[in-house]
Amino acid sequence: MPHIDYYFTPLSPFAYLAGDGLERIAARHGATVAYKPVNFFAAMEAAGGLPVPKRHWSRQEYRLQELPRIAKRAGLPITLHPKHWPTDAGRAMAAILAAEAAGGGDVGLLCRRLLASCWAEEKDIGDPAVVDAALREAGFDPAALDFEAGAARVAPLTAEAIERGVFGAPFYIVKETGQKFWGQDRLDFLDDHLAGRI
Repeated sequence: MPHIDYYFTPLSPFAYLAGDGLERIAARHGATVAYKPVNFFAAMEAAGGLPVPKRHWSRQEYRLQELPRIAKRAGLPITLHPKHWPTDAGRAMAAILAAEAAGGGDVGLLCRRLLASCWAEEKDIGDPAVVDAALREAGFDPAALDFEAGAARVAPLTAEAIERGVFGAPFYIVKETGQKFWGQDRLDFLDDHLAGRI
């Protein structure tokens, strides 16, 4: 059974635009997925990247053209300048990790709900009420989760991501082969790899 380590941040528009592509691919190939939200500002900096506001104007302009194109093709609504971006994603990341540890719900759906909250619904995923609502929608009881234990895993996972060469989001690594796929537009490659076509 193949295994995919999925590194991302709940603040990434490109992770949002991946939709449920990862989950559909995993189901098709009987693969397991480990959801690994990390501090991507630290990961990008370690790899020599820059946060969006510090990038050259040409790259910022291109990003603003690219996002609506991808959204239209994916059939997903998107807000290019969300009211609450960037925000503190700490509770959202802790919630994802605590939910995965607890089980009993749909972690993929939780991630998608948090991403949509930011990029389509003008909600602040730094607000505990927004995070708790996403948890309930995905089948988790916020009161039953260990947020502290979840939060404690973010720094080690960030260090792990940097050590494994993760430099952007979303980022997928197949455990058995070490093959890496960066970006929602590489999900087809991930699918082909798991099928043995590439």
